[in-house]
Amino acid sequence: MSTTQPRPRAILRIHFHPAERTDELYGHLLTVVDGISSRVEPLPADWSAYVDLTGALSYWRRDVEGLVAVLRLRLLALHGVQCSAGAGPTRSIAAMAADITPPGAATVVRDDPYEVAAFLRTKPASALPGIGPKTAKTLARYGITSVGDIADTQLPTLQRILGATGARLAHDRARGIDERPVVPGAAPRTMSASRRFDRDELDPDQHHRAVLGLVQDLGGRLRTSGEIAQGLTLTATYADRSQTTRTRSLTEPTAHTPALAAAARDLLACLGLQRARVRAFAVRAERLLPAEDTVHQLTLDDRDDKLRRLETAIDKAATRYGPGVAGAASTFPRAG
Repeated sequence: MSTTQPRPRAILRIHFHPAERTDELYGHLLTVVDGISSRVEPLPADWSAYVDLTGALSYWRRDVEGLVAVLRLRLLALHGVQCSAGAGPTRSIAAMAADITPPGAATVVRDDPYEVAAFLRTKPASALPGIGPKTAKTLARYGITSVGDIADTQLPTLQRILGATGARLAHDRARGIDERPVVPGAAPRTMSASRRFDRDELDPDQHHRAVLGLVQDLGGRLRTSGEIAQGLTLTATYADRSQTTRTRSLTEPTAHTPALAAAARDLLACLGLQRARVRAFAVRAERLLPAEDTVHQLTLDDRDDKLRRLETAIDKAATRYGPGVAGAASTFPRAG
């Protein structure tokens, strides 16, 4: 009796590099990609997409390198847009391959244990999806500086540093294990909160208080929904109804209120409002991910853990008694 061997997985992460960015052009580029494989997951925030090429390889009778070359040529011929692409057997490897690839080129890691290990092991720990700069710094204190080090570290040791969930994710991805599928048509989620003043507000202290209150609301809602944000956007609406918007990517994806508040304070400072007559503020958490998709490192002191326990208590109080019962986000210590 014969058994059917599973087809090797081929996941592509493609970044588009147009001269000018418009929503219409992004849609056209996705249409070109869809002509190669219908399993496309758009990521418009950074003009990229995941593509599952596994089934398309047999249809087009090409290997991964050949199919990616066809896609790059179509994008350039039809829309004059260069792309950079990374392909591998998992989302993590595809993303890492794309990150090291310049525009007009492609990096392909085949679904082969030796090739996967050769690609992963020499990369710095911070290159692994889910390991941000702060987490990488924490790992380095224990002598874990590369993806190979993460793979070689026993899971119980990693759990003491990263926690149970984060350690399992990092350990698996460092060994080339990542079963997350490409989800066709899935758009990145956002979550927003807004505050309209009773009158046009000139007081910078009131601006500060309003923005931090919105951040506290967003942080609580993110934690309740089990999501984390990769970026934050602040929009100020003025008395004449004009608007100014600033966006910042977070150092690490988070739903931790002090981290969100630190980013919001920076965005508010960037607006340079001074004595501006502000009618409303809106804060939007960008590019949401499931909380399990990131790693929260354990710090060498317990300050961060105390803050997170305080957050948990505030969230419970808000659930029981309603939003605002625990005070404004300014009650959290400033990040420094």
